[in-house]
Amino acid sequence: MSQTHELKKHLKPIHLWAISVGMVISGQYFGWNYGFEQGGIIGLAIAAVIVTIFYTTFIFSYSELSTSIPHAGGPSAYAKRALGPFGGFMAGVACLLEFVFAPPAIAVSTGAYLHFLIPAIHPVYATVGVFIFFILINLIGVKEAAMIELVATIVALIGLAIYYAAGLPHIKMDNILNEYSFVNGWTGVLAAIPFGVWFYLAIEGGAMAAEEVENPRKDIPKGFIGGILTLATATLFTLLVTAGLGGGKGELADYPLPQALASIYGEGSAIPTTVAIIGLFGLIASLHGIIMGYSRQTYALAREGYLPRVLAKVNKKGAPVWGLLVPGAIAVICAGSATFANALIILSVFGAVTMYCISMVSLFILRKKEPNLERPFKVAYPIVPGIALTLGLLCLYSIVRYSVLTTSLSVFGMTVPLTYVIGFIFISAILYYVLYGAKQVKSVSQESNPPIELLAASGDSPKRETTPM
Repeated sequence: MSQTHELKKHLKPIHLWAISVGMVISGQYFGWNYGFEQGGIIGLAIAAVIVTIFYTTFIFSYSELSTSIPHAGGPSAYAKRALGPFGGFMAGVACLLEFVFAPPAIAVSTGAYLHFLIPAIHPVYATVGVFIFFILINLIGVKEAAMIELVATIVALIGLAIYYAAGLPHIKMDNILNEYSFVNGWTGVLAAIPFGVWFYLAIEGGAMAAEEVENPRKDIPKGFIGGILTLATATLFTLLVTAGLGGGKGELADYPLPQALASIYGEGSAIPTTVAIIGLFGLIASLHGIIMGYSRQTYALAREGYLPRVLAKVNKKGAPVWGLLVPGAIAVICAGSATFANALIILSVFGAVTMYCISMVSLFILRKKEPNLERPFKVAYPIVPGIALTLGLLCLYSIVRYSVLTTSLSVFGMTVPLTYVIGFIFISAILYYVLYGAKQVKSVSQESNPPIELLAASGDSPKRETTPM
């Protein structure tokens, strides 16, 4: 394979932990609080428990896939091997839906945090500026980008610790157990699930750096399992403290943590301002990490022929240039035109959970189809992936029924139902695959694995098909 299509191995378990947690950490700082409106405090808490169980079982199952098939394509690579080229393409499209719409949602909240700190800064300008800056940062190479991610993640976790320390002494049970505690019954719980997912969304993105991990078979499980434990602990305290400070019955905003502290310490006081400043690091960590994730997914899909091959070209630092810039341009437009993160979150969550379900189906098929596949990390089969698939389908139903069908996206002053947006994306993707992608995938496959008769004619021995490393 030519140098222009290769990634470099620089990452250790600490980097993978930082990428996995960093991609998600902004979910502690905003987004999840919209679930208060749907299910109340108790309803959101129950939804968060369901989602935590789902993600715990899913990430263990996903570790089996990612260590067996360490590939930058992540879910598209697993689905291709299990379901064939079209299955791999659809998993890739769902993954891109997650990773392209999550960054603008995070960027919108970043603009809101900056506007909270400095009201003179227009949130839209801040949103677009921050987004473009971190696309450019990702062009410097994975090792440098991963170090930035590590530092931002650690600072963001320190910010959460400050928030817990400042908020825990002021928790009041009256704020948790009141008329806002359990609204809309179990329907409210299901409606709150999409926002519970936001606590963990994109943790699987670390798998997309699998080809850049020095020892993927040992290091990926360490990074993933450490990540899920970190996030589960943070979710418990974030929900408890925010609800206990009255955040479950206040006006919804894209900066719920400093908003909750301001109700105790006052607007403009030092502690809420400090948490808001540090919260920017959480948003930056996720924005930076997910930009890294979508670029690797785009790179992998292009390398396999699913997308134009130019998107697989990398620079001298090993960063996929066009894989960063093209999806980034789409995301920047969404970030600059959206005034509220809610609809972008739902689009991203829909793509994520669709991809999760495809990945779990792929695991079951690979267990039967390739029982002798080397699996350095084996999940407790079939119980753990069975729980993950069952809860994943429940989450997907909740997202479609209570969010996708009831939400619209505001773009350039136009209000577009999310069903239209999702339908347009998937129909366009399928048409592209039928008219162009399938032929290109076949061509790339033949380049990688030429027919035996051609090898014989050239005097080479047949090569056994391997997973790209």
